[in-house]
Amino acid sequence: MATATIEAESSESSVGFEALGLSAEVLSAVRDAGYTEPTPIQLQAIPLILKGRDVMGLAQTGTGKTAAFTLPIVERLAGGPRRTRVLILTPTRELCVQVEASFRKYARYAPVSVASVYGGVPLEPQEKQLRAGVDVVVATPGRLIDHLERQNVVFDDLEVLVLDEADRMLDMGFAPQINRVVSNVPPYRQTLLFSATMPPEVEALARKYLRKPVVVQVGRRSSAASTVNHYVYPVPRDRKSALLAALLKREAMESVLVFTRTKHGADRVVRHLEHDGIHSAAMHADKTQPQRTRALEDFKTGRVRVLVATDIAQRGLDISGITHVINYDVPQQAEDYVHRIGRTGRAASEGDAFTFMAPDEIAMVRTIERVIGQEIPRISVPGFDFGTVAAD
Repeated sequence: MATATIEAESSESSVGFEALGLSAEVLSAVRDAGYTEPTPIQLQAIPLILKGRDVMGLAQTGTGKTAAFTLPIVERLAGGPRRTRVLILTPTRELCVQVEASFRKYARYAPVSVASVYGGVPLEPQEKQLRAGVDVVVATPGRLIDHLERQNVVFDDLEVLVLDEADRMLDMGFAPQINRVVSNVPPYRQTLLFSATMPPEVEALARKYLRKPVVVQVGRRSSAASTVNHYVYPVPRDRKSALLAALLKREAMESVLVFTRTKHGADRVVRHLEHDGIHSAAMHADKTQPQRTRALEDFKTGRVRVLVATDIAQRGLDISGITHVINYDVPQQAEDYVHRIGRTGRAASEGDAFTFMAPDEIAMVRTIERVIGQEIPRISVPGFDFGTVAAD
């Protein structure tokens, strides 16, 4: 796989969207959304995508990757015939909905139709929409295969394939489904791959499906966003819920996303917080899609201040104003730490990331520090710190 790599500067751009080759209709939608200057990955990727190049975009979460491919695709589709010309694969239902919303936002003045296809909801409404014909299909791999088997959609005219959050899709075991889907699309197409990290599995996927791609990279791989302040709280495992409630009662935490390792752990934390009078909601794979949608909407609108989630929420949730991310359980993979804390400190706003560290999680925290290239300060809370163990 022959590649060229562009290191996009992570500092603020002085170039406006007008310089990227976008039409007046798309620029109007961008202005309506409140954006005036492209992020570094948008600045580099959009012109390349408009030229038809295969692009591999590597950047932290919260850097504008979705608009980096949505905007040039809307530009390409505007005014064309209505048939399925673009397919975007995403790892989760929530990201699928988010990408669909991005298309609707930027295609406000362009006749571009889009359908989102994901599990947890009935097939029939999706089938009706697909058979009626749409320009863009945004899908999770498993549900899309269901529709392919029912011949609800064909990709004979497909022009662009996007693999979004490729590392997460591979982490979730979607490699066989991705291969099956790609076998149903034309070999001569533009392929775009976006990812927060670049493990060997993603490199192999790129070698398999991209032709002479240009790699656009923002920041070093596995780096944490510079707008996030990191802190570690040493605490015995059985005191984590009490520490969380204590911090929520005394700290200025307006919108808090809490990550637990298990679904039962998320439910247990919510019960503890509700018992302490702190409005919260749980979000994990055992929840139905309507339950997950309602929890997310309540969190976005402020009806609940705390959303407790498993790693289902570490990618693709574009929620403005999250002030704090709390790792109730230390993530077992350092890459997951980067993805989790990427939910705060977005769009140049500052955010705080707290990690609750039990004695048996010290080694995992040190691994995270090595990967992100910085030592995380320890905060000792009287009555909760397990002592000098963390400093050994």
